Amino acid sequence: MTTTRTQATIEADPTLPIIRITRDFDATPAQLVRAHTDPELYARWVGPHGIETRIDHWDARTGGSWRFVNVHDGQEFGFHGCFHEVREDRLVQTFTFEGMPDEVSLETMTFEDLGDGRTRLRTQSLCDSMEGRDAWLRSGMEGGVNDGYAKLDDLLAAGQVS
Repeated sequence: MTTTRTQATIEADPTLPIIRITRDFDATPAQLVRAHTDPELYARWVGPHGIETRIDHWDARTGGSWRFVNVHDGQEFGFHGCFHEVREDRLVQTFTFEGMPDEVSLETMTFEDLGDGRTRLRTQSLCDSMEGRDAWLRSGMEGGVNDGYAKLDDLLAAGQVS
């Protein structure tokens, strides 16, 4: 299988506090769901280059919760949330950056099987406000998303995500 690297498409809804991200992967839906729900795998790819991720708590089931910390140059940045729904084709979770605790987003990820071992990941993040959404967009989110997905591409290409 030839790996095709793409950038994520990140769009802000002009009338609602929603961010939509779309990205195709050389992977099956099951591989991508595992990459998002297995804490050891998740820690290996999430976030920008140069950041280490430490999982503090991870219960990837409907009704479960999670917390991880990104470490960069001795600084720690915490994130936490709850898994509202964990299915083979869809994940729904909350996402909170602890540095902005009043800005909780509700994320819905769908995994569309494109055939031939390819999957389209669509993520919709509903933020508390337009201001909160815009703060997420200004935070360097685009670089973190694309760096993380590139690391995930590498794990997939190396056969490290079954």
